[in-house]
Amino acid sequence: MALQSKLFYIRTSFVLVRLSRKFLTKPVANQLSSSLQRVCISRPFFTSRVIMAAPGNRMCWDFTATDIAKRADQLIMKTKAVYDGVGDLKAENVTYKNVIQSLADNDCDYAVERNMLDFCQHVFPNKEMREASVEADKKLSEFDVETSMRQDVFKSLLAFQECNKGDLKPEAKRYLERQIKLGKRNGLHLSKDIQDKIKDIKKRMSDLCIDYNKNLNEENTILEFTEEELAGVAEDFVKNLEKTEAGKCKVTLKYPHYFPCMKKARNPETRKRLETAFNSRCLKENTAILEELVELRQKKADLLGFPTHSAFVLDMRMAKKPEAVKPFLADLAVKLKPLKEKEIKLFLEYKEEECKKYGYKFDGKINMWDMRYYMNMTEEKVYAVDHDKLKDYFPMDVVTKGLLEIYQELLSLKFEEIPGTKVWTEDVKLYSVKDSASGDLLGYFYLDLFPREGKYGHAAVFGLQPGCVKIADGSRQLAVAAMVANFTKPLPDKPSLLTFDEVETYFHEFGHVMHQLCAKAEFTMFSGTSVERDFVEAPSQMLENWCWDKEPLNRMSAHYKDKKSIPSDMLDSLVKSRKANAGVFNLRQILLGTFDQRIHTCAKANTAAVFGQLSEEMLGIPSTPNTNKAASFGHLAGGYDAQYYGYLWSEVFSMDMFYSRFKKEGIMNPKVGQDYRKWILQPGGSIDAADMLKNFLGREPNEEAFLISKGLNTQEK
Repeated sequence: MALQSKLFYIRTSFVLVRLSRKFLTKPVANQLSSSLQRVCISRPFFTSRVIMAAPGNRMCWDFTATDIAKRADQLIMKTKAVYDGVGDLKAENVTYKNVIQSLADNDCDYAVERNMLDFCQHVFPNKEMREASVEADKKLSEFDVETSMRQDVFKSLLAFQECNKGDLKPEAKRYLERQIKLGKRNGLHLSKDIQDKIKDIKKRMSDLCIDYNKNLNEENTILEFTEEELAGVAEDFVKNLEKTEAGKCKVTLKYPHYFPCMKKARNPETRKRLETAFNSRCLKENTAILEELVELRQKKADLLGFPTHSAFVLDMRMAKKPEAVKPFLADLAVKLKPLKEKEIKLFLEYKEEECKKYGYKFDGKINMWDMRYYMNMTEEKVYAVDHDKLKDYFPMDVVTKGLLEIYQELLSLKFEEIPGTKVWTEDVKLYSVKDSASGDLLGYFYLDLFPREGKYGHAAVFGLQPGCVKIADGSRQLAVAAMVANFTKPLPDKPSLLTFDEVETYFHEFGHVMHQLCAKAEFTMFSGTSVERDFVEAPSQMLENWCWDKEPLNRMSAHYKDKKSIPSDMLDSLVKSRKANAGVFNLRQILLGTFDQRIHTCAKANTAAVFGQLSEEMLGIPSTPNTNKAASFGHLAGGYDAQYYGYLWSEVFSMDMFYSRFKKEGIMNPKVGQDYRKWILQPGGSIDAADMLKNFLGREPNEEAFLISKGLNTQEK
């Protein structure tokens, strides 16, 4: 997932988040305050004795909470002055310099500062700093709404367009057209009364989204279990859990605790307690927030002349309209249903066998708290994949070294760690990125990989400093991004050992980092991952394929004790398991995408009831009573509203790119890697995704490879 400044959240920004193949929603980053791309840190910060320079990196990490408030006010004053200058122009006086250059250069500076004031709410250890960042975010978000509704600036843009027909470079023309379209999507061509209503709605929605995600980030539920209740979970995992005075194990609802327990705890009551708590997170407050958002979004769509909020959103996406999304999801669901039914039948056989063996009551059905457990069991029994043993071959340092080497070789880049730089906590690392042929510095990336209290709870990439051109002097600003994750932490007697899901997530998210760093758009609006939302995941989804190929797997793995390679039989089993549970997993994704579309094509929604109904219809599994997945479905308050279908939609393109070029011409073929960098990563959002795909593929994309990847085609390509 990728993030961008709040200014562009109102326009085009977002956070990129990866979905785990076990239906983790590493959300869109919980909206990441909806701006999803900012950074800031406060004293005391970690630094080594010698401070190393990172030329061109404008990120600053020595803020205090007071500094955040002051700098937010200063940013508002500076930006308002720019907009006032553009808005005060008479039609006969507009020029490229005083309209396009003024706005675009302000976009560049605004994004950097905005990100610095915003990012710390997601990563900073100090709660006072996080709270100060949230408050600044709310203030700046309100200001963002104000600037997006500046009719005087809109009129200057229209005046410039009228007198400059055909005289602009393609990207500058795209910028002008996009600004005008966004103005119309904010109602600036409508009456003042309607504009005021839209402005009020946008301000309210912004505050609601920030509160929704703050609630999730600060959620800290702890459940207590005896060791007997955790039977089946890895012994070293249980041993290293924090204990109560009575000796019970403390289990949080954070990913590194929740998923290992749901996959391995054989006591169904343990899993039921965990799943009920997990899907009850922020139940009361966030259910109310999301349902108000649904109503507000539809009201805004009505004011703008769109039939539904989904229709409003998709007008700017590859799909273009809900009528294209609905059959895409429905047709795929029909194709997957036989696979799902076969898998559920196997789950029930395993469950009945387990219940007899351990004396549990067999209820004859698969419940929500059973799904991950029996999916994992299928991988172990059918494919002989033992994930507890497998993770011993994925120590963090080995995975990181191999991953970085693969990306460097594939994309003709050179990474170098910069030790001793100022960061927000001591285990964060900073790297520079250069083109290996020319030696040109492209930018920097931070890696913040382990969980801590108050930190953003999923895996996402934050675009902190957009790579773009300062029109005033023609200089290029370097790109800076941060990958934020919550991988398994080191133990007293073991290094950090990653599960295979975490390895895949690491590879995926780092693909977003490369998109941020390799893009060469001139305008901030089109920098990095600023592509259509239903394409944005495709570049990183494609790179997940490297985790399923033996050569890359061997390069980023070695047993943490003796450095031995993964045994060939274990490796073969892992690769074959890729299509395990394809029916259940992908129908779960279709369920989430359909739910998103359903609530955003109506005026109001009882989200728990809608989700429960769809779950029963599509999976044959009801929601657990007194839960509501929607209350913790961060995508829907994080910039993916009416767009969750995009994960599967973009996967069509990712698989086509992989099968048609890399699998055919060589998975580590540098020529294909260069083409991928040139045609897919380098443009950013400066051209349409459909054109990028045609340039890379040499033809229109198709879904053949996608269907093969889902086990829906018997003939391998």
